[in-house]
Amino acid sequence: MPVKKILVADDSATVRQFLLEALSRRGYQVLLAENGEQAVSKARSERPDLVLMDVVMPGVNGFQATRQIARDEATKHIPVIMCTTKSQETDKIWGLRQGARDYVTKPIDVDELAAKIAALG
Repeated sequence: MPVKKILVADDSATVRQFLLEALSRRGYQVLLAENGEQAVSKARSERPDLVLMDVVMPGVNGFQATRQIARDEATKHIPVIMCTTKSQETDKIWGLRQGARDYVTKPIDVDELAAKIAALG
Protein backbone atom coordinates (compact mmCIF):
# COMPACT_ATOMS: atom_id res chain seq x y z
CA MET A 1 0.00 0.00 0.00
CA PRO A 2 1.55 3.34 -0.99
CA VAL A 3 2.40 5.80 1.76
CA LYS A 4 0.19 8.90 1.65
CA LYS A 5 -0.13 10.11 5.25
CA ILE A 6 3.02 10.54 7.38
CA LEU A 7 3.22 11.36 11.08
CA VAL A 8 6.41 13.28 11.99
CA ALA A 9 7.32 13.01 15.69
CA ASP A 10 10.12 15.34 16.75
CA ASP A 11 10.52 17.76 19.67
CA SER A 12 12.35 20.26 17.42
CA ALA A 13 9.98 22.74 15.77
CA THR A 14 12.68 23.37 13.13
CA VAL A 15 12.89 19.69 12.17
CA ARG A 16 9.09 19.34 12.14
CA GLN A 17 8.76 22.34 9.83
CA PHE A 18 11.59 21.13 7.57
CA LEU A 19 10.01 17.70 7.15
CA LEU A 20 6.51 19.16 6.78
CA GLU A 21 7.66 21.31 3.86
CA ALA A 22 9.92 18.68 2.25
CA LEU A 23 7.33 15.89 2.43
CA SER A 24 4.38 18.10 1.47
CA ARG A 25 6.26 19.15 -1.68
CA ARG A 26 6.50 15.46 -2.55
CA GLY A 27 2.74 15.06 -2.23
CA TYR A 28 2.44 13.53 1.24
CA GLN A 29 -0.11 14.55 3.85
CA VAL A 30 1.91 15.36 6.98
CA LEU A 31 0.77 15.19 10.61
CA LEU A 32 2.94 16.49 13.45
CA ALA A 33 3.68 15.35 17.01
CA GLU A 34 5.97 17.13 19.47
CA ASN A 35 6.84 14.12 21.63
CA GLY A 36 6.49 10.37 21.98
CA GLU A 37 3.18 10.49 23.84
CA GLN A 38 1.58 12.58 21.08
CA ALA A 39 3.07 10.25 18.46
CA VAL A 40 1.48 7.16 20.04
CA SER A 41 -1.85 8.96 20.49
CA LYS A 42 -1.92 10.29 16.92
CA ALA A 43 -0.84 6.93 15.49
CA ARG A 44 -3.93 5.43 17.17
CA SER A 45 -6.36 8.20 16.23
CA GLU A 46 -5.11 9.29 12.78
CA ARG A 47 -3.87 5.92 11.41
CA PRO A 48 -0.96 7.31 9.35
CA ASP A 49 0.71 5.13 6.72
CA LEU A 50 4.14 5.84 8.26
CA VAL A 51 5.69 7.40 11.38
CA LEU A 52 9.01 9.26 11.26
CA MET A 53 10.24 9.11 14.85
CA ASP A 54 12.95 11.13 16.59
CA VAL A 55 14.63 9.35 19.51
CA VAL A 56 15.67 12.10 21.92
CA MET A 57 12.42 13.69 23.14
CA PRO A 58 11.16 14.65 26.60
CA GLY A 59 8.91 12.20 28.44
CA VAL A 60 8.28 9.16 26.26
CA ASN A 61 11.33 8.91 24.00
CA GLY A 62 11.29 7.64 20.43
CA PHE A 63 12.45 4.12 21.32
CA GLN A 64 9.62 3.79 23.87
CA ALA A 65 7.01 5.27 21.50
CA THR A 66 8.14 2.99 18.66
CA ARG A 67 7.84 -0.04 20.95
CA GLN A 68 4.31 1.03 21.96
CA ILE A 69 3.23 1.53 18.33
CA ALA A 70 4.82 -1.77 17.22
CA ARG A 71 3.15 -3.79 20.00
CA ASP A 72 -0.33 -2.24 19.93
CA GLU A 73 -2.87 -4.29 17.93
CA ALA A 74 -4.38 -1.09 16.52
CA THR A 75 -1.06 0.35 15.25
CA LYS A 76 1.41 -2.51 14.79
CA HIS A 77 0.89 -2.45 11.01
CA ILE A 78 2.17 1.16 10.81
CA PRO A 79 5.87 1.22 9.85
CA VAL A 80 8.23 3.47 11.81
CA ILE A 81 11.44 5.01 10.48
CA MET A 82 13.70 6.41 13.19
CA CYS A 83 15.07 9.86 12.25
CA THR A 84 17.66 10.82 14.85
CA THR A 85 21.07 12.23 15.68
CA LYS A 86 21.88 8.98 17.51
CA SER A 87 24.24 7.46 14.96
CA GLN A 88 25.93 4.62 16.86
CA GLU A 89 25.40 1.13 15.46
CA THR A 90 24.02 0.05 18.86
CA ASP A 91 21.38 2.81 18.65
CA LYS A 92 20.32 1.58 15.21
CA ILE A 93 20.14 -2.04 16.38
CA TRP A 94 18.13 -1.01 19.44
CA GLY A 95 15.72 1.05 17.30
CA LEU A 96 15.12 -1.87 14.96
CA ARG A 97 14.59 -4.17 17.95
CA GLN A 98 11.89 -1.80 19.22
CA GLY A 99 10.01 -2.31 15.96
CA ALA A 100 11.36 0.34 13.59
CA ARG A 101 11.54 -0.69 9.94
CA ASP A 102 14.45 1.62 9.10
CA TYR A 103 16.83 4.15 10.62
CA VAL A 104 17.98 7.52 9.23
CA THR A 105 20.50 9.81 10.92
CA LYS A 106 20.33 13.59 11.01
CA PRO A 107 20.95 15.81 9.22
CA ILE A 108 18.26 14.18 7.12
CA ASP A 109 18.97 13.70 3.43
CA VAL A 110 15.47 14.21 2.00
CA ASP A 111 16.21 12.23 -1.18
CA GLU A 112 17.46 9.26 0.89
CA LEU A 113 14.41 9.51 3.13
CA ALA A 114 12.05 9.72 0.13
CA ALA A 115 13.66 6.58 -1.32
CA LYS A 116 13.15 4.71 1.96
CA ILE A 117 9.51 5.87 2.09
CA ALA A 118 8.93 4.78 -1.52
CA ALA A 119 10.44 1.37 -0.74
CA LEU A 120 7.78 0.84 1.95
CA GLY A 121 4.99 1.36 -0.59
